[in-house]
Amino acid sequence: MQITRQSEYAIRTMLELARTAEGKYVSTRVISEKQDIPEDFLKKTLKRLVLAGLIKTHRGANGGVTLARQPSAITLADIIIAVEGNIALNVCLAPDYICPNQSACPVSRILARAQKAMLAELDKESLQDMLNDY
Repeated sequence: MQITRQSEYAIRTMLELARTAEGKYVSTRVISEKQDIPEDFLKKTLKRLVLAGLIKTHRGANGGVTLARQPSAITLADIIIAVEGNIALNVCLAPDYICPNQSACPVSRILARAQKAMLAELDKESLQDMLNDY
């Protein structure tokens, strides 16, 4: 599995917002320039982050985006899932997929274990942890 460019942009955006003073709104133009993300693409990414409840927006002269939760309460898994949807190493592990071979498949249980471990790792690191390590 490889995360998409949109997930990479979302992670960079969320780290930029986590560096900003709590409650301060940052314009999409500032994020776009600081993170070298095309502004139109950034706006599409922000919509997904809003729908996931990770950021909030405010219109107007002093508007922009800000985190909806504390940086310590947002994990890398939260961000990737907000953009990509449920993470599945293989289609057979997707929550809404019913695999007719799953009960007899020797690989399914191994992939499920790997997926669980990967999600656990992504869920361990919060934005705050990443900023502290930087």
